[in-house]
Amino acid sequence: MPADQPTIVATSIGFSSMDLGEWDWRLGPVYRYAADLAQAGPSPKVCILATALGDDPTWLTACYAAFGRAGFRVTHLALFPRPNTDDVRRLLLEQDLIWVAGGSVANLLALWRTHGLEPILRECWEKGVVLTGVSAGSVCWFTGGTTDSFGLPLRPVTDGLGFLPYSNSPHHDAEEQRRPAITRLLAEERLPECYATDNGAALTFFGTDLHEAVSDTDGAHAWHLVRSADGAVVERQLPTRRL
Repeated sequence: MPADQPTIVATSIGFSSMDLGEWDWRLGPVYRYAADLAQAGPSPKVCILATALGDDPTWLTACYAAFGRAGFRVTHLALFPRPNTDDVRRLLLEQDLIWVAGGSVANLLALWRTHGLEPILRECWEKGVVLTGVSAGSVCWFTGGTTDSFGLPLRPVTDGLGFLPYSNSPHHDAEEQRRPAITRLLAEERLPECYATDNGAALTFFGTDLHEAVSDTDGAHAWHLVRSADGAVVERQLPTRRL
């Protein structure tokens, strides 16, 4: 059963270590939270999009293990060196969740558009497949944000998919340049109002409206940043529910 309305869970939440080795991960509660929003039942179907990481096979193998341990039915869409399915639309529409990895949002957007994913992902969103992801997999759903796709200093992203008509700042508390960069871009009116997440926090949108902010880490918060009439940027901490 799909979500009741178009739903996006935009996060700064990756995987947790099981302390068994570099690639041994477990899922935090935000993944089951997203599956519950999709009304997916005990064995949610998730498709991993690791375009931003070049479809790295080692990373994908670790993801399969982490999701599989948590009872998810896992598949992935690869675009390198060519799509791994003849029917991308069917694959994605069959899912409860589409989870997008972090990495290079600039490369992700370019490849998705080259392969015609933008209208397919919009259709998935409108039909109740929950869209979610971390870092680049968060920024992509918005109008734009900040990126280290080209190295440092951070640069603006202004050509996001725009399903959400805001900008996005992931890792807002954890990377030194994130907060000042997004603040400057808003002050210069290069990006619209922003929703930001600390590491460990997530934002849930129903349609284009913020539903709630959640976290799986004590002290992790979400934020709303707007440019006031005098050009100053005002940042407000959002109520953030601990999962």
